[in-house]
Amino acid sequence: MKDDLQRLLLAAVRSLEGSLLSGPIDPQAVALERSRDAQHGDFASNVAMRLAKGAGLKPRELAERIVAALPADPLITRTEIAGAGFINFTLARDLYARELARVHELGEAYGRHMPATQRKVLLEFVSANPTGPMHVGHGRQAAFGDALGHLLAAAGDIVTREYYVNDAGRQTEILAVSVWVRYLERCGEVLPFPQNGYRGDYLLPLGAGLHSRVGDALRHPAAVVLADLPADAGAGGGDKEAYIDALIARCRALIGEAAWQDLLRSSIDAMMDEIRDDLAAFGVRFDHWVSERAFAESGAIDRALGRLRDRGLLYTQDGAEWFRATQFGDDEDRVVVRDNGVKTYFASDIAYHLDKRERGHDQLIDVLGADHHGYVTRVRGGLQAFGHPGDCLEAPLIQLVALFRNGVKVSMGKREANFVTLRQLREEVGNDACRIFFLMRSNDQSLDFDLELAKSKSNENPVFYVQYAHARVASVMKELAARGIGWDSARAQATVLAHGAELLSGVHAEAMLSALSRYPEVIRHAAAQRAPHALVHYLRELATTLHAFYNAERVLVPDEAQREARIYALLAVQQVLRNGLAVLGASAPESM
Repeated sequence: MKDDLQRLLLAAVRSLEGSLLSGPIDPQAVALERSRDAQHGDFASNVAMRLAKGAGLKPRELAERIVAALPADPLITRTEIAGAGFINFTLARDLYARELARVHELGEAYGRHMPATQRKVLLEFVSANPTGPMHVGHGRQAAFGDALGHLLAAAGDIVTREYYVNDAGRQTEILAVSVWVRYLERCGEVLPFPQNGYRGDYLLPLGAGLHSRVGDALRHPAAVVLADLPADAGAGGGDKEAYIDALIARCRALIGEAAWQDLLRSSIDAMMDEIRDDLAAFGVRFDHWVSERAFAESGAIDRALGRLRDRGLLYTQDGAEWFRATQFGDDEDRVVVRDNGVKTYFASDIAYHLDKRERGHDQLIDVLGADHHGYVTRVRGGLQAFGHPGDCLEAPLIQLVALFRNGVKVSMGKREANFVTLRQLREEVGNDACRIFFLMRSNDQSLDFDLELAKSKSNENPVFYVQYAHARVASVMKELAARGIGWDSARAQATVLAHGAELLSGVHAEAMLSALSRYPEVIRHAAAQRAPHALVHYLRELATTLHAFYNAERVLVPDEAQREARIYALLAVQQVLRNGLAVLGASAPESM
């Protein structure tokens, strides 16, 4: 409905180009909003107030000219100029009946948009280091990224989902040496666990598995392992970074490079298997899994740096090679090759994002943790250095999650393995509650996750409230069958199209139908704003209108026409609830 009205209003405004208005008119200036008060019609526009100055008219005078230029259409039953120059539109009452028919005809496709030109979007999200199980912070990123992917696809984009496996950095070496220490313990060696190692019990099976695979082949006495190592932090009073680096070097020297590489790869693979299993169980899928190690070995980073050198955008200082990032809006230049010849993460990021663009993607979206706030400017600069527009990259940041149990915050810390895994959270509250609670607030706001509320069967729990609305309609259909009352969808549609304005009148019915008709707008708005939480709030509002209608009006009334119209409307609302829940990655149960 909004799209149809928007086209009529834009046609009226453009008909004044060359006479009252200088063109071309930006369609964004022809804005429409739903009226908050039904007394002011269904929609309102401030287009006259936006364009009046350029036309040399008062807003109300221009509004009158626009209304006069509106093409005749049964969509509009009344227009009114209000206030300083707002144009209020009241639409034909049978539009809601037609919209109900559209929902029934389109089913799962209702609300989906197909633009004339589709963008290719590469959506990268989660990309957690393969150093441990997924925790609740990763879960919020996964829920947001997955829902955003569904939203963008529903709004007409071609979406590719990608996970970048950070398997080439120092953190994976710390993982491998932590597994080796657990292996040595399994062999019977007694040695202190490194303060900077990964201490979680999740590494115990990896140590045991390594021992089952190689026996004592990688075993060395604790005294040999620890000989002449620098002091660790804690009671040793040393430097935990220096200690872990020395322990890694000792491990490589003792077991040999081939065994070290095997240990490194097997440790990463084990963690990635865990991550893949967790994501699959959470209902999150990816089209591509990109290995940072394989990407580097392909020569892509060297080629990208070579192109920057050829353009004069790299220089050498203090033995390191620097990218002239300040030329592209960064606050300082950035090292791409350290003085020891090792390439930085930033060098890899530049090359990786160049590769994303050269694979043909129009828009790049990186869903990142809250600590990456300085990341976007520098990577955009890298893209601009290769001639790509900086705004082709955007990076929604996911703020932190705090879990609360009975009003008490649950303490968490990853390195110390004092954290709640995504798997544990899913097992406690279920996938649907995880998904929707993670999405209830904007990604740029921190989130307090109330475990008791997520498990409750109450109206305060938005998951239960929305799903119960869906199940409530299913219960109506079960009752219909139990009473032996026939149901014919085609006959109901004919009845609604002919008499829906009368049969579905009243404040509760009209509020429900008005809310239902907003769904396509909500999908496009939520996609454009990267705001899955807007869909969560909408579904809760739609569920509220359904519950209010159900509580105020009998559905299975004796009058056949009215009964069929009410069931037809409820089934349409149920379909929209189901569609919206699917976008969020949640289920739509038939019973609660």
